[in-house]
Amino acid sequence: MSWLKKLIILLLAGVFSVVAVVAASYWYVKDDLPSVATLKDVKLQTPMRVFSQDGELISQFGEKRRIPLKLDEMPDLLLKAVLATEDNRFYEHPGIDVIGMFRAFTVVAMSGEARQGASTITQQLARVFFLTREKKLIRKIKEIFLALRIEQELTKDEILELYLNKIELGQRSFGVGAAAQVYFGKNIQDLTLSEMAIIAGLPQGPSVLNPVRSPSRARARRNIVLGRMLDEGYITQTQHDEAVQESIVSKLHGAQITASAPYVAEMVRQEVVQKFGEDEAYSKGFQVFTTVDSKLQGKAVAAVQKNVVGYDERHGYRGPVAILWQATPVSQADGSVQFSESGRLSDEAILAYLDTQDGLEDLIPAVITEIAGQQAEAILSGGRRITIPWQGLSWARAFISHDRQSHAPKAAADVLAPGMHVLVRPEAGEWRLGQIPEVSSAIVAINPKNGAVQALVGGYSFAMTQFNRATQANRQVGSNIKPFIYSASLEANLTLATLMNDAPIHQWDEGSNQAWRPKNSPEVYDGAIRIREALAKSKNVVAVRLLRAVGVENTRQHLTKFGFREKDLPQSETLALGSASLTPLELATGYAVFANGGYLVKPYVITKILDDQNNLIYEHIPASVCTECEQQTSAAEAAEESTELNDTEALLEANFAEQTAMAGQAEEQTKSQSAVYAPRVISAQNAFLIADALKSSIWGGGDWKAGSGWLGTAHRLRELKRQDLAGKTGTTNDVKDAWFSGFSPELVVTAWVGFDDSESRLGKTAWNNNLGKDQIAGGESGAKTALPAWQEFVGFALKDKPQVYVQPPVGITSVRIDLKTGLLTQATDSSSGFEFFIQGTEPKTYVNSSVQQLPTQNNQQQQEDIELF
Repeated sequence: MSWLKKLIILLLAGVFSVVAVVAASYWYVKDDLPSVATLKDVKLQTPMRVFSQDGELISQFGEKRRIPLKLDEMPDLLLKAVLATEDNRFYEHPGIDVIGMFRAFTVVAMSGEARQGASTITQQLARVFFLTREKKLIRKIKEIFLALRIEQELTKDEILELYLNKIELGQRSFGVGAAAQVYFGKNIQDLTLSEMAIIAGLPQGPSVLNPVRSPSRARARRNIVLGRMLDEGYITQTQHDEAVQESIVSKLHGAQITASAPYVAEMVRQEVVQKFGEDEAYSKGFQVFTTVDSKLQGKAVAAVQKNVVGYDERHGYRGPVAILWQATPVSQADGSVQFSESGRLSDEAILAYLDTQDGLEDLIPAVITEIAGQQAEAILSGGRRITIPWQGLSWARAFISHDRQSHAPKAAADVLAPGMHVLVRPEAGEWRLGQIPEVSSAIVAINPKNGAVQALVGGYSFAMTQFNRATQANRQVGSNIKPFIYSASLEANLTLATLMNDAPIHQWDEGSNQAWRPKNSPEVYDGAIRIREALAKSKNVVAVRLLRAVGVENTRQHLTKFGFREKDLPQSETLALGSASLTPLELATGYAVFANGGYLVKPYVITKILDDQNNLIYEHIPASVCTECEQQTSAAEAAEESTELNDTEALLEANFAEQTAMAGQAEEQTKSQSAVYAPRVISAQNAFLIADALKSSIWGGGDWKAGSGWLGTAHRLRELKRQDLAGKTGTTNDVKDAWFSGFSPELVVTAWVGFDDSESRLGKTAWNNNLGKDQIAGGESGAKTALPAWQEFVGFALKDKPQVYVQPPVGITSVRIDLKTGLLTQATDSSSGFEFFIQGTEPKTYVNSSVQQLPTQNNQQQQEDIELF
């Protein structure tokens, strides 16, 4: 037999053997191969994203960071970088590349370096979707057959797009879009060639080649990618050289948050997880849209932080974070101060130390290096040197206690010394000494017509504590409870003109065997006073007398109409002084009843949820105020119709039952929901009278400048020059909590300030006058401590918006009364004024009238008030 014939036989035998092996291998694994058809409709795991109502990103939740992109959204150079590195013959082979495998083997044999992978992109896709990373022959066989199947089901572009969105690239980033954001904080279209090469080099070792963990390895891998691109003619020599010389600057970046609302985001996360479970919530790419307005939210954050810092600075400087070396002040003959320093660190050591320190919000770590007169020099991380001027230091009287601070400093050396690790913040183009506030605060704003939360801040910094004081902090509300007490008195046929006795109360409590003596704050008593004026001046003893007139239990039942839980309302007369503990959100919800004309709305933050294909999967239908709708039923009527709905909380549940039952249903079901209406809980007349009386907290009465009038506790809000605002201050016993709640017809806002430790007092402050003497500035209060944040926020929220005037509802009348007695008058001077009444309750007698009409029950009540109460 000739050698040629033998060679042909040998080749045929070899081919037959290969075919037999392939066939046998396929027969062996075919039952274990999954269907690749699922790749046609693959659902990539993407995180949940939370947006404001105007489309700004609030937060992102999910273990895997992924930003799915279409192939045409990816830069061409990035695609070429990936192909040059991972599979340069991708568009030529059928899923497996025999030539590429042989070439990769040759490169390894000759250079000892695995510069090219042996698996094609299609094989890698098969592995990440269907197989494990175990290095066994059987897995490789499955990978080959799956790659061939994938090539039959998908086009090359579909395979490449899926691969670039699916591949793991380190630091919990999956896909090139997420990697661009995580490592460089950029959209993928904004990457440089060097950065593209870094990302293209990650698939072979994302945990060890990423630029955050190992810049040196990332640099070496980048250069290999750039070399391959140059070899293939994808880039020029100049582009290659410039990219190789580019420094690697990378750090971990979170999602590109464009609106600061972390407390709202956490509320959303909890609600979505409750509705859909953790697996779906974190991996299905839900897009959750909220009620929050990004501009209002930003202002709310700024208002809270500014107000907290203001309180914190009033109470003094608590000292540096740490002392890196000792510096002893030495007075000089000219009166200046020099420092004798021991163990001073080098600049390199200072910078190394600062690199390990964290700031908070806008507070930045710094180390003081020099003191000169009334300014200090400091160094920041990265080597930047700054000057802290006297304007940024003069506030820093030494903190002694919440009630006491040291004398005002006169020079920088009174506050700082070289070697101190401090915190500084930029302010108006200069630097200011700062410290992490110990006091806490919250603010919440809702739409009174449907309960939509338009802004919510649960603390100074979410990074410091995730405790949401707006929704979780049950704190005594102080005088913020009084509008609800007064509302109950109107139900008992008293009026805003009814005279009450503003005089001290002395009552012996047999249970505690001690006297109970509620006092006004400040301890000023006006004697006979109209209810309107008593509310505006926040008279404690009048609130107690009103509670007695109505009855504790009757008052408690009335307060439940505003959504307050009965168990949170004390069964004692202390209720009139605000001993009830509520959250800011609960309080704002209660005030919304006055703002909207008597309806109880339910706060909510989620408006709708879309899936990753923008399909609507949930839509919230809020219970809205509709004064014209016949469907609305008063709380009293509902209680008579159903023995089951025996309190307001049950009434609310019934009104929202349809909405709750529909939660999570398909879009068609959601759209078919009928409208839900907020229940009426107090009369329109009652709501109008209390809302109007609360305007007097701001505007007072009479000509106070001439000495013939009076100021309300919220008179500072006159600065906003809006007649459509109403509100109430609140300060608890021992000044542990400070509140301000107020509203316009379009917005309800509650602000709170206090310590997380409910036993700590807000205290009092002092300032230094021009004569160098400390003077007491007075204690903290709702008007001083909480109102500024409210004013800052509401002033912004209502800026350039027209005032909204509420017309008196049917059943309200207005008559001129004598301001001292509350009786009718014919006088037109400053001793008189118009007052609103529910028809039938207005006075029937004129002041100093010789002709007395038969007294009505209300008129007789007015005449006897001082004696009765």
